[in-house]
Amino acid sequence: MKPATPFPQSVLDSRWLLPMAVGGALGVGWLVGQLGALVPGVLLGGTLGVFLVLLVFSSPRAGLVIFIGYCFGVMTLNRHLGDGQFGLGMEALLGLTWLAVVFHRSPEFSWALVRNDLCGLALLWFIINVLELANPAGASPVGWLYEMRGTTLYWVLTVPLACLVFGQRRDLRLFLKLIIGLSVLGTLYGIKQKVLGVDEMEQHWLDLGAGRTHLLWGQLRVFSVYSEAAQFGTSQAHVGLICLILALGPFARWQRLLLAGAAGLLLYGMLISGTRGALFLLVVGGAIYLLLSKQLKVLLLGALLGVGAFGVLKYTTLGNSNLNIQRLRTGLDPEDASLQIRLQNQRVLREYLATRPLGGGVGVSGMWGTTYNADKFLSSIPPDSYFVKVWVEYGIVGLLIWLTIMLYLLGKCGGIVWQIRDPRLRQQLLALTAGYGGILASSYGNEIMNQMPTAMILFLSWVFVFNGPRLDTPPLALNEQPEQPGQAAHSANSTYPSYV
Repeated sequence: MKPATPFPQSVLDSRWLLPMAVGGALGVGWLVGQLGALVPGVLLGGTLGVFLVLLVFSSPRAGLVIFIGYCFGVMTLNRHLGDGQFGLGMEALLGLTWLAVVFHRSPEFSWALVRNDLCGLALLWFIINVLELANPAGASPVGWLYEMRGTTLYWVLTVPLACLVFGQRRDLRLFLKLIIGLSVLGTLYGIKQKVLGVDEMEQHWLDLGAGRTHLLWGQLRVFSVYSEAAQFGTSQAHVGLICLILALGPFARWQRLLLAGAAGLLLYGMLISGTRGALFLLVVGGAIYLLLSKQLKVLLLGALLGVGAFGVLKYTTLGNSNLNIQRLRTGLDPEDASLQIRLQNQRVLREYLATRPLGGGVGVSGMWGTTYNADKFLSSIPPDSYFVKVWVEYGIVGLLIWLTIMLYLLGKCGGIVWQIRDPRLRQQLLALTAGYGGILASSYGNEIMNQMPTAMILFLSWVFVFNGPRLDTPPLALNEQPEQPGQAAHSANSTYPSYV
């Protein structure tokens, strides 16, 4: 009787491995010959897709990390690879991460973490958007679908997911490193555009119509990998302000120097974008930082520097030889032609919306308005402001609700930061709060806070600030262990670990 043939320990031990590999290679080669480069593209995409699914299901935290990076690059993918609906990749990543959390077997994720007013407000605004489908103005449901993604869908998907997945101090540190690092890369690419010029696909985008607003006085308004120059400049100012505040915090000297250098580079990115609204972000965000800093000397010094900078821009001509500074200065001119046009448009809208307290419907204004609601009067007037866009689409009723939510979040963030005891954590959350306040103010002049990556940064900033009291709890208090004899109880003045 012949001995039984042992079963291969793995596929690498199989005698069929070589024939299978050769057959597979020949098959792929034949398909490439018949169908062209589509085959290796599909194979590569399929392989990456399987790897992504396995990675996210093994660690849902990785899904949000990839989402952060994708939000920075999605617009340049659209610009360079055509109208491929790459924005849907954000929904796909969030949906995949949600599935990974729901089916995760470990007790790592506590659903109690989503029972907070931050998630409740996100759900409230989502419900209001769904009800807007019944708006009597009769806006296109397709326009609603596209507009509500940036208005509420990403918000209601991201905030509770981040509450579940990003619950540690290491997540906060990782988040700050990611947004700062990716923003610096964005500035470097913007400098490349300014010095070496744009590439072929970017030039094509400019030729299709973007050049009207991105080529002023024969000079390019740098847009980098962002949707356009205003978004690029404001995002650089946003993250630059965060870096500057962190550079003033109780961190190691080398960290503060790196943060200061990053802040300088990012503010230069703001300058070459030619975006005037970013100036108000710095003013409002800086004022919030000074008010919450609890340091009278810092408050007075910051106020003096702010007044001095305002005086130089408003009442002198210093730096006018630089076109970027010259354009920045026009943001303080009440007679600026662009400002007057915006005010005239708002007067027309005020008269039209006086009898329409619910507005014209979600998706009736801006890009989706001209695409799917071209027959509506409101689509013919550019909003030029996210505040105005909310007013146009939701009416005065929706605008008041939205403003109440935004100001409540700002006030709640400020109150949380005020109570944080750990100095390092407090500085980090203070930077995020000041950044949010600045973005809210700058969105009065442009559509900013509904665009990526700024919207993503805001959503995650809210989550980390709202998680602040839990992150601030001394580690030993979380163990719920009985106090040992002779061990002093933790108090507000407890010493915190150096890794914070």
